[in-house]
Amino acid sequence: MRPSRPWTDQNAPPPPRPEGRRRGDPVEVLGSRVPSVPGLIEHYRDRLPFGPDDPVVTLGEGGTPCVHAPHISGLVDADVWLKLEGLNPTGSFKDRGMTCAVSAAVREGAKAVICASTGNTAASAAAYAARAGLTCAVIVPEGKIAQGKLAQALMHGARVIALRGNFDQALTLVRALADDHPIALVNSVNRFRLEGQKTGSFELLEVLGELDALCIPVGNAGNITAYWKGFGELGVKPRLFGFQAEGAAPLVLGRKVDHPETIASAIRIGNPARWEEAMEAMTASRGEIRAVTDDEILSAYRLLAAREGVFCEPASAASVAGLLRYGAGGARRVACVLTGHGLKDPGTALDQAGGVIPCEPNLAAVEEAVLGADA
Repeated sequence: MRPSRPWTDQNAPPPPRPEGRRRGDPVEVLGSRVPSVPGLIEHYRDRLPFGPDDPVVTLGEGGTPCVHAPHISGLVDADVWLKLEGLNPTGSFKDRGMTCAVSAAVREGAKAVICASTGNTAASAAAYAARAGLTCAVIVPEGKIAQGKLAQALMHGARVIALRGNFDQALTLVRALADDHPIALVNSVNRFRLEGQKTGSFELLEVLGELDALCIPVGNAGNITAYWKGFGELGVKPRLFGFQAEGAAPLVLGRKVDHPETIASAIRIGNPARWEEAMEAMTASRGEIRAVTDDEILSAYRLLAAREGVFCEPASAASVAGLLRYGAGGARRVACVLTGHGLKDPGTALDQAGGVIPCEPNLAAVEEAVLGADA
């Protein structure tokens, strides 16, 4: 769907930032003044394709923490920071792009949105569609979506279709459907998704000041493309290191993977929609796309939780798994994007964590359970 005001001159300087409320400025709520969270479109409107009078569908996304990782820093001899995208409203980075995609859909008069998804896009599309009062349909690979993500999409009222096929087939079908019907497609092929997701790069530099390298999971390749776009707009060029799961690594292999398989369901994609753009970003940044095994992903997943206090979903841990396996490439300051929260996939967490200790309701039993058999 075309925007009412085309955003064509990408090289033009941004217009002056509009006057008004800023992220964190106080707002009147029931007679009290509390910090507001206006969302990333209002915060970065001067760098996004939205005018001051355009509708904005927001859940207060963006502004996610960037926390230091002292243990991992010591392991790789670099200053490592974790961008916690799982703290967006629906628990993943997808909210950055979805606020823009759904806002643009509303601007164009759409009444419905659709997407193919491995889970996080479905959850985000369903939430933002609900916020906007739009109908939402999502197509997911049957039996291949984590329960937390499925629950979100259903609770937000989306029509969820379980396809007896994989994500790549689902994306092909929703693209065809959107071509034939007045439905807004909100997958990462939608350019507004990239516009929103690029703001993650802005936030990293606002916090860190400078950055030598970015480590990021790669599935459909929209996020890595968006980060590079954002860095380019700011005139900086950190090296980009993208990591795919070994069983779903088309960019590493240089060919489509017909039957992608990995524990990291969010990046279980065999034919990325942003393939060419991602490879161009790799070349321009002097970066690399590499593969990590499921065992390495799960090891990093457990390490993040046990040593850094950060609970992410398995696919998110691919960025740290890659950093641990291949090193920082001489970079001094590195950011790892953790794309989704661990509660997105509680099944994997319970499989990987220690068991619950049963206990009788008396002090001796509790003492032994807490302190061990030698108490």
